Amino acid sequence: MRLRGSAITLVSALTLAACAQQPVVQRVVPPNPFGYQKVSAVCTTTPVKTAPDGSMSVEMTVRSDDGLCALAVQKPGNTNYRSFGVAPAPQHGKAFMYNFDDHTYITYTPSTAYAGKDSFTAVLIPGGTEKRTRLTVNATVDATGVTIAAPPKATVAPAARKPVAKHTTSRRKTTKK
Repeated sequence: MRLRGSAITLVSALTLAACAQQPVVQRVVPPNPFGYQKVSAVCTTTPVKTAPDGSMSVEMTVRSDDGLCALAVQKPGNTNYRSFGVAPAPQHGKAFMYNFDDHTYITYTPSTAYAGKDSFTAVLIPGGTEKRTRLTVNATVDATGVTIAAPPKATVAPAARKPVAKHTTSRRKTTKK
């Protein structure tokens, strides 16, 4: 029995060691450390694809309902990236990145009521002499059911009345000599 437990532990450790060699990317609900993050009603991502050059890509589907869609990324060794950036930025929304609890979070919020394709690339910097990694996010944005409230009608104040100028005529007083 003890030998069987040791074998299972060894197989588990080897499996985990093999997994640790690739960056971990997953779709998550972010921990919301800022207290204002609204999550989109539709947010799905595909598993990350790694190209031969080491660059990564992921497909994302999100609704443009003013909510975000997030990915959690870890570098090999299950820690967060030391630094990061976005280049190029999305054209139809906002990308935001932050570190929290040994994860690097990449969030995307499309412009409200936008429908179509968008993409951006997150540059992940592991630190030290390790090579930077590029993660391209290809987003398909859906606006089903999203409406933009009409701006309130402007009320026109009544025109102010112009004061009526009072004209007075006065006679010249002439003095006789």
